[in-house]
Amino acid sequence: MKRHLNTLFVTTEGSYLAKDGQAVAVRIENETRLRIPLHNLDGIVCFGRVGFSSALAGACADSGVTLSLLTPNGKFLASVVGYSPGNVLLRRQQYRAADEAAATAEIAKNVVLGKIANARSVLLRGARDQKSAEAAERLRAVAKGMAGTLNLIRQSDDVDTVRGYEGESASRYFSAFSELVSVPEFAFTKRSRRPPLDAMNALMSFIYALLMHDARSACEATGLDAAVGFLHRDRPGRPGLALDLMEEFRPFLADRLALSLVNRKQVNGRGFETTESGAVRMDDETRKTVLTAYQTRKQDEIEHPFLGEKVSIGMLVHLQARLLARHLRGDLDQYPPFIWK
Repeated sequence: MKRHLNTLFVTTEGSYLAKDGQAVAVRIENETRLRIPLHNLDGIVCFGRVGFSSALAGACADSGVTLSLLTPNGKFLASVVGYSPGNVLLRRQQYRAADEAAATAEIAKNVVLGKIANARSVLLRGARDQKSAEAAERLRAVAKGMAGTLNLIRQSDDVDTVRGYEGESASRYFSAFSELVSVPEFAFTKRSRRPPLDAMNALMSFIYALLMHDARSACEATGLDAAVGFLHRDRPGRPGLALDLMEEFRPFLADRLALSLVNRKQVNGRGFETTESGAVRMDDETRKTVLTAYQTRKQDEIEHPFLGEKVSIGMLVHLQARLLARHLRGDLDQYPPFIWK
């Protein structure tokens, strides 16, 4: 089984990454500040103006280390990946399933069932922790409504209907999300993106970008085409399958981490600024705090509900990619989503 490896996040503007033997060296102002063996990494993520040598890019491709370039705010720009270990037959099966309405609807349905089930768990756990009986009741009421949507999705065999139910449940979930935020300076009114318009949305969008990097890497490592999804329609430049894979983990990993950072006051409003365009972005120190917390959370262990094995949270998206591959090959009757219990 694939080991959970670390991701190197480089946030300092002007950094330069070079190949140093079988390691990556991080240089700032011609001084080597860090050296990490490539075999200890599964990814390198560069934020902003960070340079790297062609020798390092080649070594990353040969070693299966995904090298990704993001803007300072976490928007994906490009990545360097090596030859996919997957065989052409798996991708043929993926494309065939994506072209068949019934197969597409079945996979999309299970992805959405996993996402909504995990979102309900976030709300219900939040209700148990609430000091306000009124807020707790509101969270439980929204979760109950989402349970009804789960039943409707199970009965559906049309992918557009499933997409509609997913959008409806997301609206319900975020309508109650403010009850989970206990710090006034991170008050949440609605989900905003491209750009995020408040600190809470900026934090969530940044963590989603990190999750997207992991989902892309999981697709590549498994031999799947990250661009061809089932829930998400094909669109030039959009990694549809990576977006599919990360849906189950938005509530469980990203939203829970954002809430934990805010409610435990590991980040504060002073770490965010509003630009002239109205977009909100975090400063360097806050970004480093979030990256450290994300890496730490991925090292926590949990029992996989389908496999019955204890695995690190960082391995979950890779395991889901492999389970999807097994389904596409015909080894599993259905794609089993990750459902947090």
